[in-house]
Amino acid sequence: MILGFIGTGNITSDVIAGISNSKINYKKIIISPRNKKKAEYLKKKYKKIIIAKNNQAVIDNSNWIFFGTLPDIGEKILPQLKFRKNQIVISFMSTLSHSKLKKLIKIKLDIVKAIPMPPIRLGKGPIAIFPKNKKVRNFFNKIGTTIEIRNEKMSKNFWVISGTMASFYELLNVLSIWLIKKKVNKLDAQKYVTHLYSALAELAASNSSKSLKHLVDEQTPGGLNWQGVNELRKTGYYKLLEKSLKNIYKRL
Repeated sequence: MILGFIGTGNITSDVIAGISNSKINYKKIIISPRNKKKAEYLKKKYKKIIIAKNNQAVIDNSNWIFFGTLPDIGEKILPQLKFRKNQIVISFMSTLSHSKLKKLIKIKLDIVKAIPMPPIRLGKGPIAIFPKNKKVRNFFNKIGTTIEIRNEKMSKNFWVISGTMASFYELLNVLSIWLIKKKVNKLDAQKYVTHLYSALAELAASNSSKSLKHLVDEQTPGGLNWQGVNELRKTGYYKLLEKSLKNIYKRL
């Protein structure tokens, strides 16, 4: 199997890293040349990478083609490209719907929308896909956990949640800076905050069959965590988070 990538931004780099460090059986990865610096970096870092002359060359020489460009760029270049019926196209482009992709590509082939996140480079994290596709599901299960979405309208909700990643990192950043201002060593501050939240997420995942609310409710009344969550509720912190989710949904 030969994998082709059009668009060599951050998420493409993360997916390629995940593939390269996994047990996925593939012959080579062909990448587009547009971001020359990042393309050259990937070629030097991983053995099986080839930089194509152009986007069409990626398609001509690949079995699966991954699109990691910005949606407006994808919408512009897709009609100019020629595909084969036996190929699989996987799109990481957020605001281009599945029905729109079919119109742009024109030829009838398997098209799957996927939402990979940066932890995929570590072989971790969820990858939501639509529509269901056994081959694509098995592929992503080797570099994360595939979640198949039953319809396109439902898939929008997963894209919304994926848009909260930077907000989460900013939370970690604020907590880390607070510790640093209290004269805590920078490395110790970041290590404490990141390891704490990593462990909390792991604990929540291990209890995912239960409502996440029980983790909130089990905090001791009058305790530090009880105080923290209730103060943030009073300020409207979580309402603002919900508002942000609604605004991201509208954009999609």
